[in-house]
Amino acid sequence: MDNHRNTESPTGTDAANPLNAAAGPGPEPDELEPVPLDRDRLRTGFTTGTAATAAALAASRILSGQSGPGEVMVRLPGGDDLAVSVALSAVINTDEAMAVVVKDAGDDPDVTNKAEIGAIVRRRSEPGLINIIGGRGVGRLTKPGLALPPGHWAINPGPLSMLRENLLPFLSQPGLPGLEVEIFVEKGEELAAKTLNPRLGIVGGISILGTTGLVKPFSNEAYLATIDSALDLAKAIDLNEVVLTTGRQSERLAMAARPDLPEEAFVQVADFYGDSLKKAAGHGFAVVGIAAFFGKAVKQAAGHYNTHAHRNDQDPVALAEWLRPKTGDELAGRLRNAMTARASLEILRETGALDLVSEVAGRALTTARKFSGHGPDLWMIIFDYDGRLLCRI
Repeated sequence: MDNHRNTESPTGTDAANPLNAAAGPGPEPDELEPVPLDRDRLRTGFTTGTAATAAALAASRILSGQSGPGEVMVRLPGGDDLAVSVALSAVINTDEAMAVVVKDAGDDPDVTNKAEIGAIVRRRSEPGLINIIGGRGVGRLTKPGLALPPGHWAINPGPLSMLRENLLPFLSQPGLPGLEVEIFVEKGEELAAKTLNPRLGIVGGISILGTTGLVKPFSNEAYLATIDSALDLAKAIDLNEVVLTTGRQSERLAMAARPDLPEEAFVQVADFYGDSLKKAAGHGFAVVGIAAFFGKAVKQAAGHYNTHAHRNDQDPVALAEWLRPKTGDELAGRLRNAMTARASLEILRETGALDLVSEVAGRALTTARKFSGHGPDLWMIIFDYDGRLLCRI
């Protein structure tokens, strides 16, 4: 449960997760062709779980009588070792030491990038004990449906296991029968306010996340795991209906249109149209709504499984052919020559044909059924670029 782009995933890497990802997949509406990313040149970073483990390792070394290290080697869940720099380490007293690591998210736009993640390690008398708790800036879970039950610190099972595996060798050293490890994050509560943690019921700070220990820039897997977490939460509080939105603005508008639903019913799915419909159906929701701006709705109507991966200049062509039976050849020709879906919408507005937006919604629901199967009832709401309601079916 980390927090960045809007969102680190409770079951995946820290990247693109609502927990340590910035809340929301980005500004809407987006009518521009995305800039291609050379993923081979993007720098991989490490998770909040890895940072916490590195800090705990450094503090444990001091407690065992060694000097404060400038770098530690963290054993990752896959068995590889990763060198992590230690920004600060110090003796607190004869039974306590602390260390701080600056998290490096690589080239991923994670809210927790450069966060100061630390550990206070305390000597304990119970043989074999490794007790891991949260401190300031680490969140607590208050709602069901996440990786741990309510009341637990937001330190996911992956990081808990990584911490224990890395610290276990210290218990064989003289004078260290057991350890208590307190993880803290400087300004963690401020960082959490920029993520979806509050929505998911994680209060007081960020989450300590990561299954692999590494952050892969712009990780689709991480964002999909975030969607899973939001759906898990909605199911855990017995909701029968969810609304899939493409971002913060469409979510805000959808909430205004459906004030009868709690905020947990609204799930930001970005461009993962097909995946999110399959996941919502798989969770067993009886009703699934779709909220989008016109441009995304056209892509959804075209049947794109992912609405960010196709050339925008083909959308007006497809739109013109769908609407030709209702518009005639002249208006269809104007639509076909439009450069973007936004320009197409302006043509429909100028010609008094905005009612035809319902044709787009109907086609989008038809394609949605291919992804969701026959389980949930489906409905859709489409907004223009000023946030005005265009249609709802």
